[in-house]
Amino acid sequence: MIQSSGKKESSPAYHILKPFWDVFSDYISIIMLMVAAFGGTLQVSQKKMTCVPCKFANSCYISLETWMIFSQYINSNSSPSIVPVGIDYDLDGQQYSLVGVLCYEIHMHWYSKYFPYLVMLHAVIFQVCTDFWFRLPSTNAKLEHFLSILLKCFDSPWTTQALCQAVEESDPHANHKEDVESNLTLLQRSKPLVEQGIVDNQKLGALEKEEGEQAKALFERVKNFRIHVEKGDIIYKLYMRQIIIKVILFIGIICYNIYFVRFIRFDVACRLNTETLTGYRMFHCIYPIARMYKFLASFYIALVGLYGLVTLYTLWWMLRRSLKIYSFKSITEESSYSDIPDVKNDLAFMLHLIDQYDPLYSKRFAVFLSEVSENKLRQLNLNYEWTLDKLRQYITKNTQDKLELNLCMLSGIPDNVFDLIEVEVLKLDNFGSITISVNIAQLKNLKELWLDCKAVSIDVLALTFLQDNLKTLHIKFMDFKDIPLWIYNLKSLEELHLISILNEENKKHHDIDPLRELKRLKVLRLKSSLKKIPQGVADVGATLQKLSIHNKGTKLMIVNNLKKMVHLKELELIRCNLERIPHVIFSLVTLQEIDLKDNNLINIEEIMSLQHLHRLTSLKLWFNQISSIPIQIGNLETIERLYLNNNKIDYIPAQLCFCRRLRYLDLSHNYLSNIPPEIGLLQNLQYFAVTNNHIETLPPELFQCINLQTLNLGNNQLDSLPPRIGELTKLTELELRDNKLERLPVELGMCPLLKLSGLLVEEELFNALPLEIKYKLES
Repeated sequence: MIQSSGKKESSPAYHILKPFWDVFSDYISIIMLMVAAFGGTLQVSQKKMTCVPCKFANSCYISLETWMIFSQYINSNSSPSIVPVGIDYDLDGQQYSLVGVLCYEIHMHWYSKYFPYLVMLHAVIFQVCTDFWFRLPSTNAKLEHFLSILLKCFDSPWTTQALCQAVEESDPHANHKEDVESNLTLLQRSKPLVEQGIVDNQKLGALEKEEGEQAKALFERVKNFRIHVEKGDIIYKLYMRQIIIKVILFIGIICYNIYFVRFIRFDVACRLNTETLTGYRMFHCIYPIARMYKFLASFYIALVGLYGLVTLYTLWWMLRRSLKIYSFKSITEESSYSDIPDVKNDLAFMLHLIDQYDPLYSKRFAVFLSEVSENKLRQLNLNYEWTLDKLRQYITKNTQDKLELNLCMLSGIPDNVFDLIEVEVLKLDNFGSITISVNIAQLKNLKELWLDCKAVSIDVLALTFLQDNLKTLHIKFMDFKDIPLWIYNLKSLEELHLISILNEENKKHHDIDPLRELKRLKVLRLKSSLKKIPQGVADVGATLQKLSIHNKGTKLMIVNNLKKMVHLKELELIRCNLERIPHVIFSLVTLQEIDLKDNNLINIEEIMSLQHLHRLTSLKLWFNQISSIPIQIGNLETIERLYLNNNKIDYIPAQLCFCRRLRYLDLSHNYLSNIPPEIGLLQNLQYFAVTNNHIETLPPELFQCINLQTLNLGNNQLDSLPPRIGELTKLTELELRDNKLERLPVELGMCPLLKLSGLLVEEELFNALPLEIKYKLES
């Protein structure tokens, strides 16, 4: 594993963000500083100016040879052997020094005097202009943050593994040895990873769990940083401004240097008002370092010119194309990561700069912009966390006695899931975006699949397996248009449950016409907010045996499509805000069960039309507003299960007891005050519930229903339980809680199948029973 050095962690590696022209400009600035230092040293170490008086103002000229003779005189204080015409040597050393200083300060051109300092000042200005964007507080934080993320992306073991996997996936038929060699070349360019243990025996080793978690955190950092930086272009604008400033400075500096360099002169004529002090007014002066300064100035002007060319090139680079958009097209062409998004503004500009240093940095950074790469890492972390043994602990048997694996709130499907070949039902609840791979074909016993995911994609071979094996599919979606189209290719599907997780009452619904392709579909459940039954539902009516619509309280206004479902056996219209029983139901002669739970039914006079449904055995009208039961209910001779609980019924008509086949009758949570004696006619009754009513007495005829197994009488006004309760020899469950009972009849002991677990009554009433009865119930 690559470890970043402490130095790299403590100070950002700004050199990565400095393209070659900035580096070259830095070198030029350094050379300028050296020129300034050399010129300053000459100025300090050499005598500034040497002057001699002139007898005649018009003939004051001294040659270089004469200056050499005069220098010997000044140094030795002896008279020269040759005396030039018009030159006197009768001044002493102090007077010469005074004249030299005065002439230097008064008659020496300022450019000659301050040349080294000007060079130093220019070099400093150029350097500041180059590095100013690194120092400004508004950009410094972004640059530091970006560089710290970039270096971590570069050094992350996941980056290396992801790139090598991407190369292999992009060319699966290529020679493996050649792939490995190219990968190793890539690794050697970035860092000697081979020596650090990442590449071993010509293939990448698996990531450690800690490394995977670090890479996962890095994905989040990159994502958050991108959102923040792409909002503005302050770095780009600042860099552009400093280049424009450098161009302006270059033009100004080179122009005035070319103009003033001619004022660096070797000989200088000097006129002073020192006649009373020295006896002379005209002096001829020599500036000893003028020729060296002139050479340095020429060299310096050449440096400025070179600096200007580099700056102009930089400006051309900035203007020739848009640097606010960065595309990873070349990377997507070389690898399997085709989802790397383009970046913009400051992030794009920084990546353009980094490409000038080394494109490998951008390539390795792109790994953390790819959702495919993130999914692969997420999958790797999942596999570490969800081992085979841990997954087996989540396998349970459901109510249908099938082995079920229920996974909740994961980022993907752990690979170890596909090794649990015994699983028959797979539930993926509240997942993110997932891909069903071909590995699902290992689950040979899989028949039922639950999908609650943001997005689901599927491999072609995986779809082929599901087409042949999957029988039941539960899938949640946001809108009908979000339903994956591949589900309509599941030719063997027998049950389909489509559940919308949003209330879509005010949305335009997309039809589900492709349902007609599911030729074997027998059960269809829709949980949404429909205003009409989609045409696609009616198109599968030829094979459909059960239709369930849970409408979340939205009024279902158009149900005429139901008449096409000629083979429908079960119909559920739940929370559809129905006020009457739809007439179209009466034409579905094959119906066996009708469930109209939680609607707004008040009057059910249409119930007499149900007598034409000769196969109807179950009628569920529970959780409505029904206030009375019409006497025509007695015409439902085939009915076996009747749910009328949670309504407002206050009277049971005797005709209800003419339904001789009735085995299950639930009238709990109503306003009943009595039970008709005709109840004794229901000899097939096995379940009878009147819980939470106002019943005060039980008719003796109730105990003629000798097949009763469950009798729920809780939360009523009963003050006694008749001894005839002992005649119900098949009774297994008896609820008596929340009544006015003072004691229980000892005849309870005559119910051989009734046990304490099935007797729901207050503890004090049970304790009041004789010991032998209590013992019998407890045994």
